[in-house]
Amino acid sequence: MAEPLKNSFGADVPKALAQQIRQVHPQFDATTFVADALKGYDGLELLPRGRHIAKTLRQHLPADYRRALQILLESTQVPVKRTDFGGRAPNAMAGFYFMPHCVFVAEFGLSHFEESMQANYVLTQKFTAEFSVRPYLIHHQEVTLARLREWTQDPSEHVRRLVSEGSRPRLPWAMRLPAFQADPKPVLALLELLKDDPALYVRRSVANNLNDIGKDHPAVLNSVAKRWLKNALPERAWVVHHALRWAVKQGDAGALAVLGFGKPADVALSQARISPAKALVGGKVTITFTLRNPSAQPQELMVDFQIHYVKANGGTSPKVFKLKAINLPPYGSVELAKTVSLREMTTRKHHAGIHRVDIIVNGKPIELGVFLLHFR
Repeated sequence: MAEPLKNSFGADVPKALAQQIRQVHPQFDATTFVADALKGYDGLELLPRGRHIAKTLRQHLPADYRRALQILLESTQVPVKRTDFGGRAPNAMAGFYFMPHCVFVAEFGLSHFEESMQANYVLTQKFTAEFSVRPYLIHHQEVTLARLREWTQDPSEHVRRLVSEGSRPRLPWAMRLPAFQADPKPVLALLELLKDDPALYVRRSVANNLNDIGKDHPAVLNSVAKRWLKNALPERAWVVHHALRWAVKQGDAGALAVLGFGKPADVALSQARISPAKALVGGKVTITFTLRNPSAQPQELMVDFQIHYVKANGGTSPKVFKLKAINLPPYGSVELAKTVSLREMTTRKHHAGIHRVDIIVNGKPIELGVFLLHFR
């Protein structure tokens, strides 16, 4: 089992912050700040730790937000000294070290738009301001959208990525943006400006944003994807394929049609094997099968498979795994295989029982077989 992320954001974080702030603001009571920041700290998860530090900073920095923000930003330029921590550098998960700074802007800066947006601009180049820009999109939508439009042309790829990542309607770990879930047009206008961005880092974010939009507006997703694919270079084609991945996993006919897999498949399944038939939690299972084209016409196929994982209540929940796109010639056949780990993960807890496996061809499931999952 992987070590919890919060363990990499330990007590050395508020200690390091205190030392940095003292360098630019000597009146700062570092000892009291650290003591207050560590009250109840061990019991908090990663994001609550960032919020707790930010709230403690608000209590110990000057009451004037603009002055407090100036001090906080200036402190980010101060290098952390190893000698302050017994000869070792504080373990702060690299950029996550600046998470409390972003929370500070998100929670206390809404009445100071210009200063706070400039802080988001600075901080996103150190960590990411994708979380801290969202309250501004909710409470100051028009002026924030105007600023994001300006930032689509910024020289920094981190700033350009903030535009697409911060405006995602369903950004994981973050508050949703219900106005954009209802009407994604303002977000789509930003994505249009970034879809051919030179940085893959930005284009991946564009794809993820469009993927989010598709969960609420599948027809909009498919329409945009179809338009973007016209005369698309490989970089933009990748964006479209990545944006359609969730819809394809759901077997959405429109998304499959955009990618050229809209026709129902005419295939024969044979030599299906699931090994081992009795699998241990912590082990692996390998799924192998052959698809044959009984037709005199070639077929474009999108082939995936899904495992119906047993849940704690005895029901099942399907998880789709991507395989590949195939051009199957007349009367041709192809053997496909995939090995799936059965390790316990933070995102999936396994339960004993019979797990059904289907292959999915052009969005339609075909039953393949079952395996029994058990503990030692």
